Amino acid sequence: MNKTTLLYEGKAKRVWNTEDNRLLISEFKDDLTAFNGEKKSNEEGKGALNNKISTELFKVLQNKGVNTHFVEMLDDNHMLHKKAEVILIEVIVRNIATGSLSRNLGIEDGTVLPFTLVEFDYKNDELGDPKLNDQHCLILELVKNTNELDYIRFMARRINTIMQEFFADKEMTVVDFKLEFGRDTDGNIILIDELSPDNFRFWDANTGESMDKDRFRQGLGGLKVAYEEVLNRILGNK
Repeated sequence: MNKTTLLYEGKAKRVWNTEDNRLLISEFKDDLTAFNGEKKSNEEGKGALNNKISTELFKVLQNKGVNTHFVEMLDDNHMLHKKAEVILIEVIVRNIATGSLSRNLGIEDGTVLPFTLVEFDYKNDELGDPKLNDQHCLILELVKNTNELDYIRFMARRINTIMQEFFADKEMTVVDFKLEFGRDTDGNIILIDELSPDNFRFWDANTGESMDKDRFRQGLGGLKVAYEEVLNRILGNK
């Protein structure tokens, strides 16, 4: 399968059309951005690591019956996946308070939440990805009805349970993460985008050390080493 025309370029990926109008190719970039693009950098090899990590995690979820857009990894930086109409809702799943949740609500950093929190953000860079409630989603016609929002929440929690169990075996804590969903060519809501340390917060279960993009956000350094460690643990190479 070959790339034809460029469909879209985002912060972390380029998305290409293919000869098959049902399939697309995502090219994972080495670019790093944070704080809605205010902080930018580049880390050689980061894109390939995210592609490999995403590939493994999509396989884990698909083996558990979660419908995703993933088809196959083509090479280090390219993934073949199903075409889907993006639902413009970023789904944030939180198990532990940190980052914006702690800043905005005054919850002490590191507080384990009494239940899994699922939040919606509007996927709109110009507006700064503002928070959404169900009524906002309906007013903006991001979904057809509240049943779809209930389904997205259900799937987010299901994915969270699968990821928590998987990474507990790798001595890693799933702190929070961002998911995106879309509609495939048959109209089904499926998981899309990527599953990587760019949109997951992972902490080492023993030391609490960050193993994700917070190393870039907070200027900690060692981002590529952390991503490599995530991949090695996923593959059982720890």
